[in-house]
Amino acid sequence: MTKSNENSRTEEAIISQSNLTQAVANRRNFAIISHPDAGKTTLTEKLLLYGGAIQQAGAVKARGEQRKVTSDWMELEKQRGISITSTVLQFDYFNNIINLLDTPGHQDFSEDTYRTLAAADNAVMLEDAAKGLEPQTRKLFEVCRLRKIPIFTFINKMDRPGQEPLYLLDEIESELELLTWPVNWPIGSGELFRGVIDRRTRDIMLYSRAERGKQAKEYQLGLDDPKVKDLVEDELLEKALEELELLDTAGTEMDQDLIKAGELTPVFFGSAMTNFGVRPFLDAFLEMAQTPAPRISNLGLVDPLQKNFSGFVFKLQANMDPKHRDRVAFLRVCSGRFEKDMTVCHARTGKSIKLSRPQKLFGQDRAVVDDAYPGDVIGLNNPGMFSIGDTLYTGTRLEFEGIPCFSPEIFSWLRNPNPSSFKNFRKGVNQLREEGAIQILYDVDESKRDPILAAVGQLQLEVVQYRLESEYGVQSRLEPMSFQVARWVNGGWKTLENLGRVFNCKIVRDSWARPVLLFKNDWNLNQLLEDHPELSLSAVAPVVSGVEPISL
Repeated sequence: MTKSNENSRTEEAIISQSNLTQAVANRRNFAIISHPDAGKTTLTEKLLLYGGAIQQAGAVKARGEQRKVTSDWMELEKQRGISITSTVLQFDYFNNIINLLDTPGHQDFSEDTYRTLAAADNAVMLEDAAKGLEPQTRKLFEVCRLRKIPIFTFINKMDRPGQEPLYLLDEIESELELLTWPVNWPIGSGELFRGVIDRRTRDIMLYSRAERGKQAKEYQLGLDDPKVKDLVEDELLEKALEELELLDTAGTEMDQDLIKAGELTPVFFGSAMTNFGVRPFLDAFLEMAQTPAPRISNLGLVDPLQKNFSGFVFKLQANMDPKHRDRVAFLRVCSGRFEKDMTVCHARTGKSIKLSRPQKLFGQDRAVVDDAYPGDVIGLNNPGMFSIGDTLYTGTRLEFEGIPCFSPEIFSWLRNPNPSSFKNFRKGVNQLREEGAIQILYDVDESKRDPILAAVGQLQLEVVQYRLESEYGVQSRLEPMSFQVARWVNGGWKTLENLGRVFNCKIVRDSWARPVLLFKNDWNLNQLLEDHPELSLSAVAPVVSGVEPISL
């Protein structure tokens, strides 16, 4: 090789690394977590509106000709007015590329949310100003804490009667043990809500209702502007300033390192429904949020700036396009540059795979992309080769941390009343199991071929039946089982054999042929553990590597 060629390749490598560095610096990736009805889907729509990704925001419960929301694309979501499945929405905002991971708020779909949080670098915790912290928010916060994800808090519905802002902050600090730093502070609430004071600039942003679905008009004034007295009542402004002085004196100090460690949350007040406070939140989030972070693998932390491509599958979805009956794998890019038609290694199987027709995801809509960078989420065609938690890479073999299955609490036999439709029934059950929409268990008696649906909540079972009929043309019947607790046996079948006969539980196998014990209640579980103290059980399914799951 000539010296000229060597210099040319060196320059190309430098340019390539520079492009990767810039791409990572310009990306933000986050998930929104909340309790149902806190306004999560509405906030998602308004972030898209301010990001210029849509021209008019939709309403969760459409009225007349009002447009439907972008993130709730599944027909059942539109009918019920709830988010059932997580979606990915990528959009540009002032030279930044934002990957917004919209998650289901309903507790029956929390496992889908747990998987999505595995792909997030930041989280936005949404609170209803009237209700404060709610059970599902607390659960999802704990998942974020385990992963040390930076959390940003948006206190919503300030235009409705709510609790005192200082109380809401104290609740977060005392119950979640999370320090707070309000970025803005409300002037009044409910019918007396007049706007917010930016704590950093001491400017006032005045509240005004926008036309439904449009961007709010934002009036910004300095605190010393004489117009303020004409627009805001003296007592409301004085109270807000007194509370701000108290925060400055006795509150937490701003610390970017604590934010990135997930120990301090910046707090914002606003109203997503009326569009107030969304744009300032988005601007501040871009300043404070962490860029794509290193991910844990069997080789240690994988830096997003390393040149070799790597990523992992955190979600599978069938039939996003009902006309084509497609199956899509959601891949979170972790390092290097992804390129269309590149060949990668599949860590679980050891096979080489060419990734053609990668897709940029925006709810149900997709477009072919040529490249992607750390923090991005892309859709890959999935002809059945991918499972949740799979790692794809180039260069030295690596494997990211797996994504565990959590213990279900509701169990039902799924019967197929029409034997002539068994082929479609089997296809539907297998694809929904691949997605993680439901856990599938099987009787140890192989003559009993009907699957057992294992779910966190009843709504999951209803969704499976709905999707089997609407997407696969198969009717089904559920027969509830009288169990409420599931535990995996550490040590597998050999441990059970050594144990001998066990009572007050049912032994089944999961999709990887591992033994699972079903109990009617915690008392039965504790009784077994007392009788067999040597037995080790787990509420979380062990992560599987290198093994293909069982199909129906």
